[in-house]
Amino acid sequence: MNTAAYKSQIMVQRLLWGGLLSPALLLNASGAIAQVPQQAPAQPTVRPAAQPFAQPFAQPNPAPFNDDGYLLGSGDRIKVEVFDVPEFTGEYLVLPNGTINMPVVGPIPVQNRTLQQAGKTISARYAAVLQRPTVTVGLVTARPIRIAISGEVNRPGSYTVSATPTAEGGVTLSRTLQLAEGITQAADLRRVQIRRVQAYGSSAGQVMTVDLWSLLQNADLQQDLQLRDGDSIFIPATTAVNLEEARQLSAANFAARNNRPLKVAVVGEVYRPGPYTLLEGAVGQPNQLINPNLLQVPSVTRAIQIAGGITQSADIRNVQVRRLTRSGPPQIIKLDFWKLLKTGDVLQDLPLQDGDTVEIPTATSITDNELTALGAASFSPDKITVNVVGEVKVPGPVSILPNSPLNQAILAAGGFVNNRASKTVTLIRLNPNGTVEKREIGTNFAQGVSQQNNPALRNNDIIVVKRNGLATFSDGLNSVLGPFNGILGVFRLFGLGI
Repeated sequence: MNTAAYKSQIMVQRLLWGGLLSPALLLNASGAIAQVPQQAPAQPTVRPAAQPFAQPFAQPNPAPFNDDGYLLGSGDRIKVEVFDVPEFTGEYLVLPNGTINMPVVGPIPVQNRTLQQAGKTISARYAAVLQRPTVTVGLVTARPIRIAISGEVNRPGSYTVSATPTAEGGVTLSRTLQLAEGITQAADLRRVQIRRVQAYGSSAGQVMTVDLWSLLQNADLQQDLQLRDGDSIFIPATTAVNLEEARQLSAANFAARNNRPLKVAVVGEVYRPGPYTLLEGAVGQPNQLINPNLLQVPSVTRAIQIAGGITQSADIRNVQVRRLTRSGPPQIIKLDFWKLLKTGDVLQDLPLQDGDTVEIPTATSITDNELTALGAASFSPDKITVNVVGEVKVPGPVSILPNSPLNQAILAAGGFVNNRASKTVTLIRLNPNGTVEKREIGTNFAQGVSQQNNPALRNNDIIVVKRNGLATFSDGLNSVLGPFNGILGVFRLFGLGI
């Protein structure tokens, strides 16, 4: 007889002498256990489970999960206590096939069973060996759980999380969203779906809809579910974007963090359209150099600033953001920056996400008052360029502040040439509708901003300073007398005294 068979016989004999092992079990010569018919053993007494605490919030979903506890799986270490049988009591590892190997009875399946279900399964197996088996099962070390997440998150895929279910916090839905680098701005928080493999003996699976918006608005912790091994999370895309909710969503702890560059595109009526990369950081501090690519909040106005600001042809009432989604068609979000300028509606300054395209359309008509308001906006260019030509000391393009008056541009070009410049100048302007405006304006440097005599300038305006009457006559006379002046010079050269 080998050593294992000898030890098995000794254990069986001890249990027989103690009255715990059923006498119907006999050992054959090889040490294997053989059973003979006997009366059914008495079932162990099952105590009623304690009633759960009342929940502080009502569950809004009409069909919540049948959440009956932690489900065992491969890698869990459990402690099995068989009452009054220390030989069978000990810690056991759940094997890759979902079983634990118990003394005498061998492998027992515990995969996808709760601790209570596993205890009943082990007790039922030992009922053929022990007269009145009482088995309790406790979790010693939980296995890492694996969760899949897809939809509107920044890094969809599968994640393995090491956490004991009894630990504070556990593996929650919001924590898993943080591992996936947060949800996108296109996410529909009211229809988050979780698919879960059910416990042994239940249906094949169950799907629950969670309202994370209720978690943000009402602190409803029941929506922040404790996740299990094998859970699948799907974040759908919303069909309509609410600007107020979008700003609140960007501040949530499971939203995407601004710790990586955002690639966006700005097209339409901006001075430098094209793709841009927005980086996190301070916009600038006093007495420090400002890097225009460092953004504190990657919003639409910030992207427009990076693109050089809007042109005077911009239609700021119909700004659009085209946003790609992972689970549906692109979203078109309409913004009205005129509300932002006139009423301070900051909700119009939408937070951006990676892949967004900002489009500034062309205005069909715009008034002078609107142009003045646009020139002072933070998303307009810091400088505008106008051309001053004619009788000024430094003719050519000059850079001035937006909404600077005409007099300021003339002074920036060095001022009038003495005794030659006319006090009446010509202002040539290309309007947003494609027409060209030409105005004759009498200058007065002592006068303030005036639409008639000292109007505010727009980008690419042309100021023509003409010659006065005396300069025109003198230049004309010189052109007539020019050949004679040359002949007189020759006579003077030979001392003819003419």
